[in-house]
Formats: sequence, structure tokens, C-alpha cells
Amino acid sequence: MAVQRDSAYLYRGVAIDVSERVDILGAGLSGLSSAIILAKSGKEVHVHEVRQDSGARFDGDFQGIENWTSEIDFFDEMREWGLDPNSFKSNPFGVVDLVHPDDVITNPVTDGVAFRVVERGTDSHCIDQGFKKMALDAGVKIHYGVKVDPSQCDIIAAGPKESSAVAFGEIFETSHPNHVTFQLNDKLAPGAYSYMIIIDGVGLICTCLWRKQRKSGRFLDETIVWYEKHYDLDRKPIKRVGGKGDFSLPEKYVFDGRYYVGEAGGLQDFMWGFGMRYAITSGVLAAKSMLGEVNYEKEVRTKLLPLVKVSATNRFIMNRMGDRGFKAVAKYWMRDQRKTGDGLRFMRLIYKPGIFRRMLWPFVRFGMLTKGATSDGRSYHRMPFRKALKRDDWNPSAEAKLVASQWKNIQRAGGKTSFNSSDQ
Repeated sequence: MAVQRDSAYLYRGVAIDVSERVDILGAGLSGLSSAIILAKSGKEVHVHEVRQDSGARFDGDFQGIENWTSEIDFFDEMREWGLDPNSFKSNPFGVVDLVHPDDVITNPVTDGVAFRVVERGTDSHCIDQGFKKMALDAGVKIHYGVKVDPSQCDIIAAGPKESSAVAFGEIFETSHPNHVTFQLNDKLAPGAYSYMIIIDGVGLICTCLWRKQRKSGRFLDETIVWYEKHYDLDRKPIKRVGGKGDFSLPEKYVFDGRYYVGEAGGLQDFMWGFGMRYAITSGVLAAKSMLGEVNYEKEVRTKLLPLVKVSATNRFIMNRMGDRGFKAVAKYWMRDQRKTGDGLRFMRLIYKPGIFRRMLWPFVRFGMLTKGATSDGRSYHRMPFRKALKRDDWNPSAEAKLVASQWKNIQRAGGKTSFNSSDQ
């Protein structure tokens, strides 16, 4: 599909100055955030999305919006921008089960909101659909199922093209009350973490792999076994989901007159994979820049890039940890909470740029990132998918084999899997 970029064009019989039209590639959170702000300011906004709907990249999985990279509550920030957090369902949490590598469970607690859980997908209560509704209400024109050349767009908000990490999960029915568990375990989640989220009778058990593996499905099966041993889940599997994340740092965020936001701009968390706050914030900043209110390049480098660099440095450190290092992190986290009375303080602390992390950055850039360039000429440093280690070579337990067999039976009965069967 070609986008008209002449000095003026006709829309429903009315001549529109192209300076009043904005074209956005991608109808995810970052692209729609930009669209909403611009449309409310009187711009003629067109969003082009290759998929058939917003959120179609996902399959009903739960994700978290962090609330620790700023002293300002993110939902308050959204309201200041004119975005309505009530347009989608969210569940706030101030406590989480933190599982140490030796299976000890402790509880980081804060009086405020540490994070919020939202659902991704095409159901009406999902955050993706909430932003879609806000955009349509603002007058944005969204074109689904179309492929548009990025050169024809003003804002680029496309999703990941390559993989730096993957995640596999199972969605299930459960009688367990609402709950979140975050587990540090290098065997079940190589170089990363697993988690369990339960909201209103629906649960998600997910394992994240930051080292590339063969037969990746065994990690999910073994992770499910662990959670069933430690929680009374009454688990009834519904479907299995998967996704990938691409982590990169471009040299420029405005290139050839185009604004790169969200994952397209490498604006996400290298440490834990949180990206929604970065996506929405960058989309808003790009829109405000087009309106002449701020300078996008400057705003990103001032407000977001330091956080991304800190998260990349934290990832660099985590990549060199096994379970011994994860245990030390978990113990320090709890020690800091006992000292301060606030489990959220630790998360804010590790995301604060400081002398130590600034000194490490040259080593992070050289040792963890590879240089490359996109087809349109943009230069970047990205984190490749790391190779497996010797300790990743293990055979599934008998219990995990039973979980795998259970899922195969569910598949035969119509259960869906959103990742490639070769990964199972």
C-alpha cells in the first residue's frame, strides 16, 4: 500500500494539507499513543498495521507494567498526557512471591503500586484494545491488514524483527486466588527468570530464555512442574503462548525525518524485558515533538536512554551469574527491605544511573552488544541471542514428561500453541 505524500490530497472530498497528516507504522501501544496525542491536537492521523488487529501479536498472555523507574505513578503520568488507564483492565500489585534459586520464597512488599498486570491480545478488556478504542474515539484512522513502506511513514512503531530472548508460557484455569510469583532460577529460565500470574481464575506460567536452546519446550514443562509442587493450582491448561524480544540501541532515534518509538527504537528494559512503559512514553514524546512541544531525540536521550543503558548493564551482570549470583541478588533485595521497610526501593535503586554503571558501560557495549545496520541505513548496537552453556544440557524429569504428554493430549483435542512446534 502506498501512502499519498503530495503537498495536498483529497479525503472524502476535502483538500487536506499534508502537513496536517501524520502516518504511523504499527498499531501497538507506542504507535497508538502517538496517534491519540496527535489526533487530539487536530492532526489527520493514519495508522497502518500489517496484522488484522491491535494485540493480534499476542494471545491473551499477562504482562506487567512496572512502576519503579520513576517516582511518579505511571497511571498518573498517563492521565496527564490525556490517556485513560480505565480504558483497559489492570490489576495493581504491591507484593510478590520472590523465589530464590534454592526454592526459598520471600515477599517484597510496598505500600504503593509496584507494578500492574494487564492482558495482551484482542479481547475488549486487553490494553491493546483499550488504546485502540482511545485512538478511534480521538478520530484516528487505523488501517489493518496492510503493508506500508516505512519510508512513507512519519513514526515507526513496528515490533521486533530479530530475537535476543524468547518466552514460553501456558495459560490455564485455576481456583487459586489472584497472585504473582517471580522466580530466579538459571536451570528453569537460563540467564533469566520464570513467573506465574493469576488473575480472576486464569493463570499464566511463563519461562524466559536468554540463552538459545534446542528443545525449548522442556523448560516450560519443568517450570510448570515446579509451580504445581509449590502452589495448589488445580491447573486446567487452555493454550500455550510464546513471544520474542529484540534488544538494541540505535545511534539515532530520529532518522531521515522519521521517529522511531517503542521496540522499533530499542526502548525497552534489557534486564527484565519490561517494555510497555517505555513504549507508551516514547510514543507520547514523539507526538509532542511533532507538535513542536519537545525535541524527541533530546527527550529520549535524557529520560529514557539512561534507563535503557542501566538495564543493559544489569543484564550484562546477570549474564555472568548463575544461581549463586541470583541467590545473592534475592538476599540483598530482602535485606534492603528489612532496612528500609519498602521492597520497591531495591528496584528503584538498581535502575538509577551511577558512577559504577557508567564505568561499566564501555565494557557492556563491547562485550555484550554487536554493531549492525538496518536496511534503511540506521546503525545500532544490539544484543544477540546468547549461546547455550554446558549446564543447559539436561533431560526432563519424569514429572515434566507427564506435563508434556498432558499438553499433547490437549492439543489433539483442539488446544492451540502460538509458537513453533519445533520449539516444544
